[in-house]
Amino acid sequence: MVNHFYFDTSALVKNYITETGSHWVQSALRSDQTVVLTSSLTSIEGVCAFARRLREKLLSEDDLTQLCALFRYDFLHRYSVLVVDHLVLNKAQQLALLHPLRAYDAVHLATASLVQQRLTRAGEPPLVFVCADERLLAFAQAEGMLFENPNCHP
Repeated sequence: MVNHFYFDTSALVKNYITETGSHWVQSALRSDQTVVLTSSLTSIEGVCAFARRLREKLLSEDDLTQLCALFRYDFLHRYSVLVVDHLVLNKAQQLALLHPLRAYDAVHLATASLVQQRLTRAGEPPLVFVCADERLLAFAQAEGMLFENPNCHP
């Protein structure tokens, strides 16, 4: 059985930077039974997260270059990247009226919610929303989504 996991940026960067939950994320991403979905905006957020670690002197310039190259490769070849289109933006606006969401969080939640609807209609197992942000996970739960917090898997 194939499992569909939607990774927001806070969870996906754990594949590239060792921190709490990295081992769990790496294991999930290695599974042949896992379809990894994410938003196209994750490409920007991920690079920003890596660059922040450079500014904080947690990464060297060489580390940053290597991480960005690997991240871009995975984005092109390993992940199912979902485009932010008018359906996603409309859903994000609806969710923003229901929950006190930041803009990018609304887009992630909207994208995952629309995928969940498609999977349900197709009779597929439910999507798992993977996120390391407790606040966003609470909104995903309020929307009836299954979720996983990699930080709960040290």
